[in-house]
Amino acid sequence: MSNLRTLLAVAGLAFIAAPVYGQSMPGMDHSVMPGMNHSAMPGMSTPAASPVQGAPAASASPTGSASGTALPAGSAPAPAPPTDHYADREFDKVEMDRARATMMKEQGGQSLYLVMLNLAEIQLYRGQAGFRWDGEAWFGRDINRLTLKSEGGGSFRDGFENAEIQALYSRAIGPYFNLQAGVRQDLASRLHETYATAGIEGLAPYWFEVSESAFFSTRGNVLGRLEGYYDQNITQRLILQPRIELNFAAQNVPEDEVGAGLVNAELGLRLRYEITREIAPYIGISYDAKVGQTAAYAVQEGKATSNLSFVAGLRVWF
Repeated sequence: MSNLRTLLAVAGLAFIAAPVYGQSMPGMDHSVMPGMNHSAMPGMSTPAASPVQGAPAASASPTGSASGTALPAGSAPAPAPPTDHYADREFDKVEMDRARATMMKEQGGQSLYLVMLNLAEIQLYRGQAGFRWDGEAWFGRDINRLTLKSEGGGSFRDGFENAEIQALYSRAIGPYFNLQAGVRQDLASRLHETYATAGIEGLAPYWFEVSESAFFSTRGNVLGRLEGYYDQNITQRLILQPRIELNFAAQNVPEDEVGAGLVNAELGLRLRYEITREIAPYIGISYDAKVGQTAAYAVQEGKATSNLSFVAGLRVWF
């Protein structure tokens, strides 16, 4: 009985090990075993051989000619764009033309506008109170616009020291700059001169707002102005704005107390809080100094040549 059990155990182990041994036996090539033809067995096919490295790739074209991305670069003109619209086959063409014109206008061709008072403030200096404003408004499209600018200031005791308004044609000369030309009218100077104006304004690298203008009066006087400011976000609502304005003159104009060269320099630092993006009260300081012959004219008139002011105001746009 024990011998029979031993024989059964050996036979079972041989039965289990036989398939594994047959699969891993070295030196056996089933493809050359006599009597076996895998290609003739139904449902079985021999896989394609892998391409040999360095061998030329077979052409995708049945004729062997280049096709698809294998075609050489051509120089033939591009085909003409279609001039018809499929919707015109089903709907009235006049109505479809009107709908397409409306779509193009709403997607970038519409007229826009902006009104902004960058400065509208009260200034406190030397025991006095003054006022200052600087703003602009424009209306038009991306390329051509009508722009109005105004700035000025003075004291509540002595009235306006300077005030002006400009009407300008503005044309985009790039993504960030506009070329401007028009007229400027002085409202508070003694001569009340009218100027032809030409300048450029826009957004310089690193987000500096800059403006350069030249003014040619009907009396032959030539003035220049350079302005710039930068908005530094401290938080999403708290913004610090340093600002500079320089005014120049080509000749002495005693009637307006303007001397040749650098007329005055104004430096400001204002901190605003945006209640909304359109409404932002601010506080800050502003230093305004007359220079050269302009300062000498101020002394002759008994006026201060420089003022350091504490300012409080409101910046608004819509």
